[in-house]
Amino acid sequence: MTINVLFVCLGNICRSPMAEAIFQQLVDEAGLTDKFHIDSAGTGDWHVGEQAHPGTRRILAQHGIAYNGRSRLITAQDMANSHSYIITMDQSNGNNLRRQFGQHPNQHRLLEFSSQTSETDVPDPYYTNNFEYVYQLVKDGCTGLLETIRKQQGL
Repeated sequence: MTINVLFVCLGNICRSPMAEAIFQQLVDEAGLTDKFHIDSAGTGDWHVGEQAHPGTRRILAQHGIAYNGRSRLITAQDMANSHSYIITMDQSNGNNLRRQFGQHPNQHRLLEFSSQTSETDVPDPYYTNNFEYVYQLVKDGCTGLLETIRKQQGL
């Protein structure tokens, strides 16, 4: 069985592609690549088809993580698989998904899995340019998420 993990933010150019790339690296390092399908999407369509934000690409490269994805809009099909993990970057993203698609049994905010911050939302670096801080939050959340999934799935 493949474990689907979808990271969601507003435009799918800053936070969710960063989370997708970091989580993929963690999964690869754990030797679990064949057990996961990892993706990201946005709730808004402003950037569909675009590369990740230059700040996201730069910070990932500085940490030795490759990313080539393109922005896309979340679909009903993404939300249809009740066994998928739908991981939002903030409360607003989660609210948008619930309004559009209803409740999903495995929808969580990324920082629910964090062990090193009391923040609940990953701030959007689009206007603030705080990509390193966002990277640290996302990595912490992704590390905890992988630990949680491994326990739940017996990996």
